[in-house]
Amino acid sequence: MAALDTVLAKIDANLDSALGRLFQLVEIPSISTDPAYAGACARAAEWLADELKGIGCEASVRPTAGHPMIVGHVKAERPDVPHVLFYGHYDVQPPDPLDLWDKPPFEPHIAEAPTGKRIVGRGVADDKGQLMTFVEACRAFKETGGVPCNITFFLEGEEETGSPSLPAFLSGNATELKADMALVCDTGMWDQQTPAITIMLRGLVLEEVVIHAASRDLHSGIFGGAAVNPIHVLARIIADLHDDKGRVALPGFYNGVSELPEEIADQWRELHARGSAFLNDVGLSVPAGEQGRDVLEMVWSRPTCDVNGILGGYTGKGSKTVLPAQASAKFSFRLVGKQDPDEIAENFKDFVKARLPADCRAEFISHGASGALQLPFSSEALSRARRALLAEWGNEPVLAGCGGSIPVVGAFKHDLGMDSLMIGFGLEDDRMHSPNEKYELSSFHKGIRSWARVLNALAL
Repeated sequence: MAALDTVLAKIDANLDSALGRLFQLVEIPSISTDPAYAGACARAAEWLADELKGIGCEASVRPTAGHPMIVGHVKAERPDVPHVLFYGHYDVQPPDPLDLWDKPPFEPHIAEAPTGKRIVGRGVADDKGQLMTFVEACRAFKETGGVPCNITFFLEGEEETGSPSLPAFLSGNATELKADMALVCDTGMWDQQTPAITIMLRGLVLEEVVIHAASRDLHSGIFGGAAVNPIHVLARIIADLHDDKGRVALPGFYNGVSELPEEIADQWRELHARGSAFLNDVGLSVPAGEQGRDVLEMVWSRPTCDVNGILGGYTGKGSKTVLPAQASAKFSFRLVGKQDPDEIAENFKDFVKARLPADCRAEFISHGASGALQLPFSSEALSRARRALLAEWGNEPVLAGCGGSIPVVGAFKHDLGMDSLMIGFGLEDDRMHSPNEKYELSSFHKGIRSWARVLNALAL
């Protein structure tokens, strides 16, 4: 294996050709949600398999019930190095509305901006640019002697549609895909100069409740006051879900929720100003969650309960004096730590049933449940990745939480028993899923260099 400085110099020398390869991939309109682009998705898969073969991988396109996967393997010369699985996706969102793009979405180009040069085109940030940072790092290693770790590439084409083919593929290829850890690039930085490692993903419980009362809608002038109104019942249930300090009132809800290690809590407190701006950017100013918690804690490391939609009675124009026969609401619970999603779903159902008056019944419709994920804070791989990113960026990486979920990371943990290092170089303003999607040239260039440093650090 070549010295790291030699690999980094090769990355710098390869930058123009690396950009050219990224442009070729972005030019393929691999829109997974539209059947009209199935051929383009297949073409993108073949293109990536060829690129992996070009850097010494044994790579192949694997058919699925949907869009194909790509699997590739490349071995290090040393026998005593880790085996890592790298995950990325080649499919993209539709580019609509087309008239809001400055240039055609599948004609990538370099644009000038106050922050420097940026790459513009559909998929440059989500996830083709991110994916190619890792491929180009591996290319530089191969061109200077060989990769430092044993690497399995696993690239899919259905992430933007919920990865419907993923569970069966993981199950059928578990032995081939199993590694010491997974590397996932579908995340972002804290800001343009500060890298981040995502160490926590919240879990999710989705429940829908329908409150049934009378056998039909009723005239409120005739039945009002005597007949139970399911909207009122639902409103009381929703109001009872939080106490006056913003905590979720379900019995046992905070079982398995632990406080942050002091090192991470201190780091997040230092990032307080950015957390406050988080609300200001959407026209808000006062945090509405648990009292005594910082905004970053609320969205990264604390569990929540939210109502995502309510329906009942007449909702058209004007008024209609009706007592509805039913009312419904959709709820989401974001979970952290070791909270049990099945237990929370059952406790929620009991909570609702306990508040039903006579003549009402509740119908429950579940829309899925998954637990939270957390990288061990004392992980040696995490420590090595932190040092590698610090060396490249000159700023200590933020150990960030993620308010949402990345399903594939959960699948790697539950199905393959692997933790994931989540390192990406996207920015909040990259306009992912929107017109004029962009990826900073610095994210692409230093992202390649960062992966070289991380791989080197993992192998030491």
